[in-house]
Amino acid sequence: MIILIIIIIGLMGNRLHSLSTSGSLAAVVTGAAVFAGFGVRGLIVLGVFFATSSFWSKYQSASKAALEEKLAKGSARDWRQVLANGGAAAAFSLLYFFQPDFLWLIGFSICIASANSDTWASEIGPLSTKNPLFIPSLKRVEPGTSGAISLLGSIAAIGGSLLIAVVSTWLFSLTITYGIMIFLFGFIGNMMDTIIGAFYQQLYICSDCKIETEKRFHCGAKTVRIKGLSFVDNDMVNFISGLIAAIAAILLIQFK
Repeated sequence: MIILIIIIIGLMGNRLHSLSTSGSLAAVVTGAAVFAGFGVRGLIVLGVFFATSSFWSKYQSASKAALEEKLAKGSARDWRQVLANGGAAAAFSLLYFFQPDFLWLIGFSICIASANSDTWASEIGPLSTKNPLFIPSLKRVEPGTSGAISLLGSIAAIGGSLLIAVVSTWLFSLTITYGIMIFLFGFIGNMMDTIIGAFYQQLYICSDCKIETEKRFHCGAKTVRIKGLSFVDNDMVNFISGLIAAIAAILLIQFK
C-alpha cells in the first residue's frame, strides 16, 4: 500500500511539472529506500523537503525565469537532481535497514536538512532586491551565480535546515541536542555547497550570446568552460556537500 502511494506521489510530481519522467522514477526509488529504512516517519521527512522545495520553486517563478538560462537545472527535476538531493539520504536509509544504528538516522536527517537548506536558499535568494556577493571576490554578481550569498538566501537556508531538524526531532523523538546538531550540520552542508560551488563547480560561456552559464550547450552549440573542474557540476556539489556534512556529524558523535 505504501509503495503504491509513493508511486502515485511520483506520478503527481510529474503531472505538476515538479519532476521529469526520469525524476519521477528516481523519486519512487528514493522513497522506497527511505521507507525500507525509516518507515512512514522517514517518508514524512522526505515529503516535507519535496513539498516545500517544490513550493518555493514555483513561487514567483516568473521573476526567476531568467535564471534558467544561467542554471543547468530547470523547474522540473530529473533523476540526477533527485539523487543529488535524496541519494545520500536513501543510502543512509538502506544502511539503517541492514544495520539499525542511530548514527544512520542522524546522517539521513542531516542530508535532508542540507538539501532543504540549499534548495530554499537557491529558490528564495534570487528574489532579493540586492545582487548576491561572490565569495572569492566579495563582489556583487548576478542572482543564481554558484558560490554567491545574499542575506535573504542565508536566512532562507537557516529556515530550510531548521524545519527539517524540527520535523525529524519530533517524529523520531530525538533529544534537543541532536535536533540542534541536525540543524547546524544541515546549514553547514549548505555553506559547503556554496564554497565548493564558488571554487570548483564548472562554469561555461556561450560563444554566441556570451552568457555565463552552467549548461554545456547553449544557443544550439557547445559552450566553453571558463571555471571549475569538468566533472564537478551542480548535482555533484549538492550530493557531496550534504554527504560530507552528515559524515562529519557522525564522526563527531562517534568519537566525542
